[in-house]
Amino acid sequence: MWGARCGKVAAAVSLVAAVASPSMLYLVGLGLGDAKDITVKGLEVVRQCHRVYLEAYTSILTVGKEALEEFYGRELILADRETVEQEADSILKEADVCDVAFLVVGDPFGATTHSDLVLRAVKLGIPYKVIHNASIMNAVGCCGLQLYNFGETVSIVFWTDTWKPESFFDKIKRNRQNGMHTLCLLDIKVKEQSLENLMKGRKIYEPPRYMSVNQAAEQLLAVIQNRRLQGEEPEITENTVCVGLARVGTPDQKIAAGTLYQMSTVELGGPLHSLIVTGIMHPLELEMLKLFSVDSSSFENNAFQRTT
Repeated sequence: MWGARCGKVAAAVSLVAAVASPSMLYLVGLGLGDAKDITVKGLEVVRQCHRVYLEAYTSILTVGKEALEEFYGRELILADRETVEQEADSILKEADVCDVAFLVVGDPFGATTHSDLVLRAVKLGIPYKVIHNASIMNAVGCCGLQLYNFGETVSIVFWTDTWKPESFFDKIKRNRQNGMHTLCLLDIKVKEQSLENLMKGRKIYEPPRYMSVNQAAEQLLAVIQNRRLQGEEPEITENTVCVGLARVGTPDQKIAAGTLYQMSTVELGGPLHSLIVTGIMHPLELEMLKLFSVDSSSFENNAFQRTT
């Protein structure tokens, strides 16, 4: 009798708690590889939320939306750049009345856009929780360079005929002067409009483009040439040791270590790519890079001797 009564009381308390429990905005990291890289905690959240958004422009997984839906057992709503940056309030309005999950490839705070989403939620009084995962920011350690030897991370964007910024080069230069490595995140163009379509207000989008290590290296080499024409001898040269990485965290990830010039021709396959420009290397880092050398003879020249 008492057991039955206690059970009814416990059920009532649970019901009241459920009713009183506030809705939540969850930011869930998906990791770097495929559907199975989500954490157990992240998967539990995805399956309990009323609506689940998949951020679809700051990075990509090796599998599509359909594969994720099949593994998660949930329908996903694609959230492109326009949705996240211009219509974030619509996502947050839903989170005010029910649990909403926002899925991000890598870690949720790998892009500043997601910090903006959190700040908006706080202003609206909507509680949030973050479920972290691996991102390229820490997974680059797979090449053997020690994470605490990295300086400021930079982004290298696609140049156009009329726009060729070089600010990323100066940041790499400062890192090199401080003996630090530089992780270069390479440009992604997803659901981008041409200038003409943008000006005419036409919702016509260009095909997706993902910058390769080759393209990034070619732009760096072009900046080196420009600086020399201006009478400067750059801190970074054609012989600077670099590391190209492709599809980190997947079964077919590829790593190549060599000179910057070699990075302009190395074959790493499909996206996503990242590039590291090295600083001063510890002997252990140097030994690790030799495992991924494009040409073992390169290690004999002085380009590979900038060590502590």
